[in-house]
Amino acid sequence: MRLSAFFVPTAKEAPAEATIISHQLMLRAGMIHQESAGIYSWLPLGCRVLNKVTAIVRAEQDAAGFNEMLMPTIQSADIWRESGRYDAYGPEMLRIRDRHQRDMLYGPTNEEMITAIARSYLTSYRDLPLRLYHIQWKFRDEIRPRFGVMRGREFLMKDAYSFDVDTQSARLVYDQVFASYLRIFARLGLKAVAVRADTGPIGGDMSHEFHILAATGESLLYYDAAYDDLLLAGSPIDGEALRALYAADAELHDPTACPVAPERLRQARGIEIGHIFHFGDKYSAPMKLQVQGADDRLITPQMGSYGIGISRLPAAIIEASHDQAGIIWPPSVAPFRVGLIDLKPNDRQCADAVADLKAKLEKTGLDVLHDDRDIRAGAKFADMDLIGIPWQVTMGPRGLQKGLVEVKNRANGERQELSIDAAVNFLVTHCLVTHCLVAV
Repeated sequence: MRLSAFFVPTAKEAPAEATIISHQLMLRAGMIHQESAGIYSWLPLGCRVLNKVTAIVRAEQDAAGFNEMLMPTIQSADIWRESGRYDAYGPEMLRIRDRHQRDMLYGPTNEEMITAIARSYLTSYRDLPLRLYHIQWKFRDEIRPRFGVMRGREFLMKDAYSFDVDTQSARLVYDQVFASYLRIFARLGLKAVAVRADTGPIGGDMSHEFHILAATGESLLYYDAAYDDLLLAGSPIDGEALRALYAADAELHDPTACPVAPERLRQARGIEIGHIFHFGDKYSAPMKLQVQGADDRLITPQMGSYGIGISRLPAAIIEASHDQAGIIWPPSVAPFRVGLIDLKPNDRQCADAVADLKAKLEKTGLDVLHDDRDIRAGAKFADMDLIGIPWQVTMGPRGLQKGLVEVKNRANGERQELSIDAAVNFLVTHCLVTHCLVAV
């Protein structure tokens, strides 16, 4: 992709209302554009990151045995009245009426709709277990939207739902999702802590929030230091061991009853990025979802739901990975793996050499952002650092005379001069890492 043809409206300064670093950098990097309070358009650079995050979440959900579907954003109020949540949910729900005066709503979540769908098709215990998910925009009318996409009113969410014959089976899938979430966050380059949580308006008897650790996090967390050992980069994820460890939000943490020795207790700030629930028959019972059991008696399926705030994740990654110059993307979600800087785009020999290098890199499967703009070199370097491309390759007439290019690692700033062929081989080795599923 040529930067001259790619819409990336970067800026030196962020608006005054952007108070946290992710909001500032997403605006400055031209990733998002605010349409109204808590509602954003995702511009091309931001959209590429959002799509890469989504692809990782989708791959792990598929691997966990969930079937992807797509539910509408607008829902009938009738199914929410069946569950008893229509009036109880509160002003966060955007309630509307269609031209026929039927009560509708912009879905804040999908427990009712997925239960109504299951009710239409499930008749026997042989139809279970059922695992479904979708990735869809949702709306919650936050009283005070803030922090950019971190706490917006409209947001992209992955929500999954499970239906099982009994509580034991439902808890097994809960545990499987718990482990799959840790795999997702590891692939995103994030360290996540699972905190026992209140079930809130979703309901149920068991719930965990997943937080990434970042100095700017809204929540104060306490957790067992053993988390640090079990979440070392590259290590297999032991979901069962992690579930057994203590972690709590400060509001639920009781120092007098804490099971962790003081020398092992860690304190950090966290950003919530996922939430899972086991809620049994909270929806299936009032909505009269029943199937015939093995003994011919009717049974009510046990349910769970599992959410990830996909549009919140890019902001959370930035909060955990940035410096004074801008964003530092993990390679797995970077909008481009390589930024190719042409110092003299009007020099025919240099332009031809850059085009040849770009073709070689793209032939290997690397996505390349080629800065071919006729502007000063300093502005090119600043923009490439701001938008956080993991590897930067600079070519100019002087280096070309020696057959050399400069390769820079955005994460640590290290630079080296390499021949063109050596640079290609180096980048292929360091960029085309297979992001396989992390073992449990």
